[in-house]
Amino acid sequence: MSTSFHRERTTTEAAGRKHFPALLYLLSFFCFLPLALMAQPKDNSPYSRLGLGEPVNHALSAAGFGGLSAGYMDPLHLNVLNPASYAWLRAATFEAGMSLERSVIKTDEQRANVLSGNLTHLVLAFPMRNALNDVLENKQRKFFWSMNFGLLPNTTVGYDIQTGEHNAVSDSILNVFQGTGGTSKLVWGNAIRYKNFSAGVNLQYLFGQIESTREVRLRDLGNAYVNRFIDNISIRSLQWTIGVQYKLELDKKEEGQQNVRDARSLVFGLYGNPAARLSTRTDVLRIGVNDQLLPIVRDTVFNESDVRQKGKLPAEFTLGVVYQIFNKWRIGAQYSYANWSRYENEAKPDKLFSTNDIAIGAEYSPDASSYNNYFRRIRYRAGFYFKEDPRLEDLRHYALTLGFGLPVIRPRGQTSFINFALELGRFQTDGQINEDFVKMSLGFTLNDGTWFYKRKYR
Repeated sequence: MSTSFHRERTTTEAAGRKHFPALLYLLSFFCFLPLALMAQPKDNSPYSRLGLGEPVNHALSAAGFGGLSAGYMDPLHLNVLNPASYAWLRAATFEAGMSLERSVIKTDEQRANVLSGNLTHLVLAFPMRNALNDVLENKQRKFFWSMNFGLLPNTTVGYDIQTGEHNAVSDSILNVFQGTGGTSKLVWGNAIRYKNFSAGVNLQYLFGQIESTREVRLRDLGNAYVNRFIDNISIRSLQWTIGVQYKLELDKKEEGQQNVRDARSLVFGLYGNPAARLSTRTDVLRIGVNDQLLPIVRDTVFNESDVRQKGKLPAEFTLGVVYQIFNKWRIGAQYSYANWSRYENEAKPDKLFSTNDIAIGAEYSPDASSYNNYFRRIRYRAGFYFKEDPRLEDLRHYALTLGFGLPVIRPRGQTSFINFALELGRFQTDGQINEDFVKMSLGFTLNDGTWFYKRKYR
């Protein structure tokens, strides 16, 4: 009887240990969720006034080597941009990241320093079958399936702009433009792989809110009313992204062999999304305020709630190639196109422009399996990107990127990572506002190989 009780208790404890990592990851996901929803935009990013705001980089661990995404796949890192990459994961992977950016915004006459921070991603992905089961059962699979859930801040809006003008009524008119808010994405992705070919799809729910305020002040008339125009826009859209990857092996493997040390391969990748419908609901308020009188006088000129309008988000695609040596080298390039000239938004009708982007990057790990030299296990990264910004025809965005991945060996030999990236770059236009920036990103990649692991007891 005692033997039976001991076996039952051991089995129960093992089951508890089996589910504990999964519960811990899910708990971490929901603990970070409020932080993502409360992500803070820049205090004053003038270009975030246009379109849906300032885009958030979703390159995750690849931010240090140019943001490569089309041909990037790694068994221990997530690539949420190309859903086909999920199928190459060998363990359940939880990633969270944040960024801190310092910008210097310059015109011919003014200069401003801006400091901002943001949560960049919160993602959980896992293969639907544990690779350890195949090893224990001495099986070699050709078919793989992985799933992903994520929350991604998509754009941020934060600006405070003042401009002056003159007319026949007043010699000094001050226009004040202010905006706050942004959009986020909830992502559910699936990917399958057969041998060296993988395909995946992300279903994305875009949501958010943008509040725009414009004030018109007559500065040389002391008791004049301030005209205030306030638009509070709620945004919704359902999008999907499809991606494919193919790994061309350049070195032959022996029959039954999983990997070849220093094996070389080329990974070709492509992903994109079609145009998607956009729906908005707007609360419109037009008021006149005189704060020079006591009590303050406020007249409502116009007030309308829940104004429903439509729009369209553009089609986009990215293609690229990565040359890699297993556990040592990775170097690649990619090209992206987005048809932002077809963007429509009845609630906020800005004219945007189509964009072409390029990126190159490399990652190097001297000896990923080194036991006595930690620095040889680190992943060193570098890259460069050049992007056209859709918000102005001549607005360009380019940066040099550096980074590294610090491996952390967890119990049972599972490797996790602390990823750091540094971007040194500039937003540049012909004769308008220029912005130099330094952006630091910090991410945590937690890998757990015990999900869906079938334990056997005798």
